[in-house]
Amino acid sequence: MIVIARILLAVAVSLGSAGAARAADPAARDRPPEEGVVKDGPFFLFADTQVSYRYQFPTVAPGVQIQRPDGSLRSREAPKQILNISHADAWAYGTNFFSLDILKSGSQFPAGTTNTQSGGPSFAEYGNTEAYGLYRGTLSLNALTGTKAFTLPGLVKEVSLAFGFDANSQNDAFGSKKRDIVGGLNFAFDVPAGFLNLSVHAYKEWNRNGFNTGPDRDQSFNTVPEFEIVYSVPLTFSGLPLTLAGFNTIVLPKGRGIGGNLGAYAFNPPRGLEFLSRTNLVLDLGKLVYDQPNKVDVFVGFQYWLNKFGNRETATFKGTEEKSFLAGIAFHIF
Repeated sequence: MIVIARILLAVAVSLGSAGAARAADPAARDRPPEEGVVKDGPFFLFADTQVSYRYQFPTVAPGVQIQRPDGSLRSREAPKQILNISHADAWAYGTNFFSLDILKSGSQFPAGTTNTQSGGPSFAEYGNTEAYGLYRGTLSLNALTGTKAFTLPGLVKEVSLAFGFDANSQNDAFGSKKRDIVGGLNFAFDVPAGFLNLSVHAYKEWNRNGFNTGPDRDQSFNTVPEFEIVYSVPLTFSGLPLTLAGFNTIVLPKGRGIGGNLGAYAFNPPRGLEFLSRTNLVLDLGKLVYDQPNKVDVFVGFQYWLNKFGNRETATFKGTEEKSFLAGIAFHIF
């Protein structure tokens, strides 16, 4: 999950191969899918690479909390600055999307380690840094079969095989090293303008918990259903090159994530249903200022994250519900 990472994900995952071509070529939008594919043209029917920066506040981290004077706990909050590079493309049989976020937290979320072998806990006076990459791909079932069997006029434009993975690394005490794979189907709905898409995946995650010791630092979670809804709606009534774009992701409860020692259960409570939603208002600044669309975008947005990373909030464990605002700028470089 740019203009932000997941907005490009919406473009790459949600559009089928012919759908992406038609999006890039307005004259082709009313042609059948196979006619929207340029037989003797370039390999990529659509390609876009962006570099963006966004500022997000406030963010929270599971288990990072502050004690109030009355003894109750609340989430500690910190800003994040995020640099992103992402690429989306479409070819005759499908789409590809790649995104890499470099996230720098404020000093409220310090870098550090709990490795006792190095002389005990050590925490820096500066914020931690995280690298988060993801890939999503699709293969059009219509293109693979050479038919229109997977098109329902007025309802579904395209059904595609969907697949991908996520990977991250973070230099804080938890020391996250998330790895996951997804696979399933993507449905591109037939909407009057923009796009609306649903991916239904099987989701398998592995991670690391730096607060555990020995083999129990490595965690393997249950394979569970995961749903991704992405959308983009042009706000033509505004008279401006504005778009409302966003995504919603749901991961069903994935278990405890236990390594080799069942005694580590106390540090690996059962995960809850995870819900992540982001909505962005995107202005094509290049088109507005110098009539060159798809060059420079500015955006503002709101993000809501329930049970962040699957962690459930309790009276003594905060930082699992995030409500944050974001703003940024994106440059289309290719």
